[in-house]
Amino acid sequence: MQGKIVVVTGASGALGWVVAGLALEHGAKVALIDHSATKTSPTEHRFEIGGVDLSETSEAKRAIDTAANHFGGLDVVVNVAGAFSSQTVADGDTALWERLYRLNTLTALNTSRAAIPHLVQSRAGRIVNIGAIGALHAGTGMGPYAASKSAVHQLTETLAAELKGKVTVNAVMPSTIDTPANRRDMPNADFSKWATPQEVAAMILFLASDEASGVTGALIPVSGRV
Repeated sequence: MQGKIVVVTGASGALGWVVAGLALEHGAKVALIDHSATKTSPTEHRFEIGGVDLSETSEAKRAIDTAANHFGGLDVVVNVAGAFSSQTVADGDTALWERLYRLNTLTALNTSRAAIPHLVQSRAGRIVNIGAIGALHAGTGMGPYAASKSAVHQLTETLAAELKGKVTVNAVMPSTIDTPANRRDMPNADFSKWATPQEVAAMILFLASDEASGVTGALIPVSGRV
């Protein structure tokens, strides 16, 4: 990752923060894009772009172009931005399906589309999306989330085909990630079985690295010890 220019969306979240930090540790220059406000001033290797709604095409393009202009190019996009919520079909409403589609699918779509002109100029352009093991077989209450993440899986495969030979496009599919929010929501679970943010981030950065140049269109599970 030394010297690579990396965009991480959803960078203030538990996973995005770890991905950005690990990329910085390995010598990358990182643009952290998030819906929340910017918290720190830019440095030589770290640049925050806050207040961005990536579900809006124009805002995604503005953020990506700002990052590329700041660092002088773009090599990697990691689409972490997203959300989780559950409700049964019978007791739910259409609004949640639409909300999760915007937050999980459109954020990845808009960011990837905005980044393509920059990534094809890189010698090692990479897109890494965050899918979900839960989207492979949706259980009770998982319909809206699974549908939005299934769309991310299909987006990954489509982009991989369309950008073959120019940019690699892959996705990691975590199970439950060991975050403070998930521990609060599932206090009786066995946390030791969950994948840690560091484990998921390590797979993401492998797919972003030169070593993964022969991998594209892959949906890779990171299931911890479940």
